[in-house]
Amino acid sequence: MSPTAQAPMNSRRVVFPFTAIVGQEEMKLALLLNVIDPKIGGVMIMGDRGTGKSTTIRALADLLPEIDVVADDPFNSDPNDPDWMKTDNSLPDLRQTVKKKVPMVDLPLGATEDRVCGTIDIEKALSEGVKAFEPGLLAKANRGILYVDEVNLLDDHLVDVLLDSAASGWNTVEREGISIRHPARFVLVGSGNPEEGELRPQLLDRFGMHAEIRTVREPAMRVKIVEERAEFDQNPLDYIQKHQTPQEAMQEKIVSAQEKLPHVEMDYELRVKISEVCSELDVDGLRGDIVTNRAARAIAALEARNEVTVDDIRRVIVLCLRHRLRKDPLESIDSGYKVDKAFCRVFGLESATEQN
Repeated sequence: MSPTAQAPMNSRRVVFPFTAIVGQEEMKLALLLNVIDPKIGGVMIMGDRGTGKSTTIRALADLLPEIDVVADDPFNSDPNDPDWMKTDNSLPDLRQTVKKKVPMVDLPLGATEDRVCGTIDIEKALSEGVKAFEPGLLAKANRGILYVDEVNLLDDHLVDVLLDSAASGWNTVEREGISIRHPARFVLVGSGNPEEGELRPQLLDRFGMHAEIRTVREPAMRVKIVEERAEFDQNPLDYIQKHQTPQEAMQEKIVSAQEKLPHVEMDYELRVKISEVCSELDVDGLRGDIVTNRAARAIAALEARNEVTVDDIRRVIVLCLRHRLRKDPLESIDSGYKVDKAFCRVFGLESATEQN
């Protein structure tokens, strides 16, 4: 076994517990499914100001179990990763590893491409006269979560770079005679306020899921949210301790779902119907089909089942397709409603509005 060091308790971040967050079920589900299967392709969260977007994302990162990383490695490399083992000459049982919280990297709006992707290490170039690579935010986010608040205000070129890395799992940097390629496997989470503008459809389509959240209107629930937040702010450590049991249970549920995911199956007929829905909605490309299949399997794994059901598909299909529909500026119908109607027609079910 490799020697493993435990992170000191006093270095732990004080973060609002994920299981204590009230409401916003759509956002929480989308985030959980992406953690279970990062190949879903990330989440775009659009909603009103002050609806807990940043709090929920940080809470999820804090909830995830610690990971083994190679000591003193800027890329959070997995000591059991074959790519890393090819470049590391030490024996596997002597390789130094440490336990580390899943990295959560915030991308500031003013970040440059060099800061994001990495660049030349100027200090080493001047002091030692050698060309060396200085890792960027994509390296720090490897095996973790990269969060971009107000992603709709970020330069389109940078969004493209992030999406390319998230999709391929690699970041390639060509700078001043240096060529380097390093792993950049992360869950990309973007958030924004639709009042400040939308992403271009080509970029929006490349996010796996799209969650829309609104301000809670029910007075009782608003009071509950305020009270929970006040209790946390008054004594964060006691509040976290109070929610330790549900937090641990949720963590175990996520780990179990990640292990079960490869064994979850979906009937051929269900896969055909998913593609029928995408075809009826005139969704461009095949990303919608792929993501819906992945998300349906992930939700079955989350609930410890080996078979995908129609209800699983119904719970994820709006999240997977609503942002892929062609927008008609004269149309007032919500895109999520259109997806649900098409789903119900293809699967022969009643829509939510018909049930009411």
